[in-house]
Amino acid sequence: MPLPAHTKGKIEDRGYEKMNLYRRLHFLTFWAATIFLLLFGIGPGPAYADTALPIVDEQGTFSIEIYPLKHQLIVLKHGQKVKAYTVAVGNLSTPTPVGEYKIIYKGKDWGPSFGPRWLGLNVPWGIYGIHGTNKPYSIGQHLSHGCIRMYNRDVLELFDMVPVGTKVTIYGHILGHPSHHPRNLAEGDVGGDVQLIQSRLKSAGYFHGDCDGKFRASTTAALKKFQRDHGLPENGVVSLRMYREFGLVE
Repeated sequence: MPLPAHTKGKIEDRGYEKMNLYRRLHFLTFWAATIFLLLFGIGPGPAYADTALPIVDEQGTFSIEIYPLKHQLIVLKHGQKVKAYTVAVGNLSTPTPVGEYKIIYKGKDWGPSFGPRWLGLNVPWGIYGIHGTNKPYSIGQHLSHGCIRMYNRDVLELFDMVPVGTKVTIYGHILGHPSHHPRNLAEGDVGGDVQLIQSRLKSAGYFHGDCDGKFRASTTAALKKFQRDHGLPENGVVSLRMYREFGLVE
């Protein structure tokens, strides 16, 4: 038996109301979820690309190994040696930073001292890189201020070979060559050795900042407190005696 027209109309109206309610709920749920994802950073990234940004070599096709004692830079492709260069590295007072880094910037013509190309490294305590030079006689020696110098023809070749994101491993001891005493450290110095001292002070409860390899006033204050508590000269200088107190040398 067919329903009367007025009853049928009421049922249809209720159906439309329910449908609209479901649509509103779905709409609100969708946007609530979208806002949540955006706020907590777990949504997809923006759907555009800036072509000016460098392309990072996430696959690790190339890697670089540097051996300061041998004055050698080796390029590897898929782990296999493809090229070796003679380089200049830092001297005893401004050593080349030991550790694992990445090339984060590639630049051209920074000035005569840097040659035609610059490959910057992400060393946390300063600006270090692989670059050319206007002092070719320094290649093969410990004569830089911490950077890795190459012959200009070599850095041009390396620049074109490896991309931003290439891993760079610099081998050696953080405190320098075993045949030499580690350098004295004081406020204003930077390096892996400073970072090591900060780490020891932090482990002992004296230093509360970031172990960033930068010897600043906060590191001096922590060191002086350590020296005072241990009956040492309160001069804020890391000497050979302090290295021994930290158990870093015998």
